Amino acid sequence: MKAFTIIVLGLLLSLSQTFAQKGVEDGSKYGHGEDSIRCLKNLSLYTELVKQKLYDDAYPYWQIAFNECPLSTRRLYTDGVDIMTHKIKNAKDDAEKETYFQKLMEVYDQRMKYFGDHSRYGTPYIKATKAIDILEYKKSDPEYRKQAYQLLADAIANDGAKYQPAAFALYVTTSIALWKDGEISGEDVVNNYTSVSSEINKLIEDPKMAKYKNMYTKLSGQLEDVFAGSGVANCETLDKIYSPQLEEHKEDLDWLKRVNRLLTNALCDDLELLFKVSEYMYNIEPSSSAAFGLARMYLKSGESDNAIKYYEEAIKLEEDNEKKADYYYQLGLVHLAGKNYVSARANALKAIENKANWGKPYILIGKAYAASANSIGSSEFEHKTAYWAAVDKFIKAKSVDPESAEEANELIRTYSNHFPKTDEIFFQGLEEGSSYTVGGWIGERTTVRSSR
Repeated sequence: MKAFTIIVLGLLLSLSQTFAQKGVEDGSKYGHGEDSIRCLKNLSLYTELVKQKLYDDAYPYWQIAFNECPLSTRRLYTDGVDIMTHKIKNAKDDAEKETYFQKLMEVYDQRMKYFGDHSRYGTPYIKATKAIDILEYKKSDPEYRKQAYQLLADAIANDGAKYQPAAFALYVTTSIALWKDGEISGEDVVNNYTSVSSEINKLIEDPKMAKYKNMYTKLSGQLEDVFAGSGVANCETLDKIYSPQLEEHKEDLDWLKRVNRLLTNALCDDLELLFKVSEYMYNIEPSSSAAFGLARMYLKSGESDNAIKYYEEAIKLEEDNEKKADYYYQLGLVHLAGKNYVSARANALKAIENKANWGKPYILIGKAYAASANSIGSSEFEHKTAYWAAVDKFIKAKSVDPESAEEANELIRTYSNHFPKTDEIFFQGLEEGSSYTVGGWIGERTTVRSSR
């Protein structure tokens, strides 16, 4: 009987060993037999410790689960990132920090191996996240920066940045950094920016991403500013890239809009490319930006009537009040140059309606008053009263807008010298400080003042 018992125990032990297998070995979630129990035990232990943010205590249990049952749960990897981040932050020296950084990279690589086919958080998403951490810890290392750049390119090309807005931003800034280092061309940077811009615009318009719309709209504006200030988006580079592509894309509205935005931001008013892009855009879909582009191009070529026509069209189609104010202001300048002072003032006042506390439209009105002085009244004195009204507008400009103060003060000094002299005021039966209505088209109440 004793011999039989020994044989049975030996057989059971043999069977237990036969069926004990780690998940990493058999491709199962937890493994089998004793190894599955070991896996579940370590998963449970480390998870509870991570919940309490006891990352150092959790590490050994997590490491066993990471090595032996990598298919157990996606959380194994998200928790692994938190643990490694803690370890890197609290490393005692650079060598230890490097060890944990390499382990962090291993976490991402293993996650791609075992969970790369996840519908939302698959390989493209993981690549984006890995790149973000590379740039967090190794942004000054040229080789790691290039590695992060490639990861971001792959991620964005495969919809991996959809839930990682930082990836879009870092792709643009890393592209600019690599261009400055001579690693990629200006054309690469422009193409990368336009692809990111296009992807962000799709997300802004996607109803399923509505709750992120404000965030992506803000990000889009920030990246435009970064790109515009990078130095790569100069007119020569943009012309070289996009002019050869124009005929191929002249009916591609998205392409035309992207190029129009780039050229406008880079102030490429003199480029024939901007005129053609704006014209093609307007033919496909009349819009404020296309009309504005055409207005400026016609203005450059001296066709002011056509310029006025398209400024008015841009105003009609524009919904953003600040842009509309700018269009009104620029149209006012066109009328001022054409000595149509009534229309110049009317458009300046419309600009103020759409953008309060902006000094430039007041300065425009003041210049119109000053320019028309000789048409006000029939006497030399009456002509000079126009300068009172003009200076009033310059004073108003700097009172509402400190950025206009320097120009306004210079104009005040200039035109105050054109005020009537003290004896002229006396002979008109007026007193300094009294009220006076300026005649002609100006028709405004002002204060009597003398030149000094």
